[in-house]
Amino acid sequence: MNIDITPQDDPEQDTPERHAVAKRSTLVSVAVNLVLTTVQVVVGVFAQSQALIADGIHSLSDLIADFVVLLANQHSRKEADDDHHYGHHRYETAASLVLGVLLLTVGAGMLWSAVHKLGDPDLIPKVKPIALYVALAALVAKELLFRYMLAAAERVRSSMLVANAWHARSDAASSFVVSLGIIGNLMGYPLLDPVAALIVGFLVAKMGWQFGWDALNDLMDRSVSEDQIQQIKEILVQTPGVQGVHDVRTRKMGDMIMVDAHLEVDGALSVRQGHDIASSARDRVMANLPVLDVMTHLDPVTPS
Repeated sequence: MNIDITPQDDPEQDTPERHAVAKRSTLVSVAVNLVLTTVQVVVGVFAQSQALIADGIHSLSDLIADFVVLLANQHSRKEADDDHHYGHHRYETAASLVLGVLLLTVGAGMLWSAVHKLGDPDLIPKVKPIALYVALAALVAKELLFRYMLAAAERVRSSMLVANAWHARSDAASSFVVSLGIIGNLMGYPLLDPVAALIVGFLVAKMGWQFGWDALNDLMDRSVSEDQIQQIKEILVQTPGVQGVHDVRTRKMGDMIMVDAHLEVDGALSVRQGHDIASSARDRVMANLPVLDVMTHLDPVTPS
């Protein structure tokens, strides 16, 4: 007896708060990064600090990333349609991939610029003190932004928002390095300014690679962690009427999980009884974990 349980709308998965939090936190990030980009680039040019200009460009990449997140947040909440039977949850994963590629590209550009300057140290100018004040102010602003965004992301369990929050933390780390480079330049070590820009470029590129690689794996139907799979199995096997569980498969769908599972039930049961057991197992999993749907296949067994 093979029974596939048809997906039904589940009120537990309606997430208006999730999208509202995503929009609000991202708009805050837009405002902060818009101010930082303008101030860092303008002051960086005036103060002749390559590191501060690089940090400003990094803030500009954050600004672009924020608009990507807003776009993904808008589209991922769309319901299933004729072309997307499982909804649009993977817009979030695609947005994380775009963020990763963006960071990787910006980091590579910073590395190239810094190496070029280090190859001709005589052209490195002395930085003006105002660059240090701006770098320190940016450091504080970015760290506060990171803490705010991460708290919001963890509250609604959004990997896209977590990625964007850590993007802000990478900016905070880069501003710290930039501050050290500017201090070194002011103390008579001009090479430290492009060295700081080089370190910032490496940090940005590294984080971009991590985000991009994780998102790419999710788009290729990577399964969830072994701990989460074990949780799903335990919930299924504890369902009344289920005598065993095997061939449990999972894949990510944005921040949600799709589950396929074979349930062993008494072969003497009627179709209706088997259907009710499978429905109960599905509902229990979706009520306890961020699961979008559970497709079940019933295998008849002889009771021991």
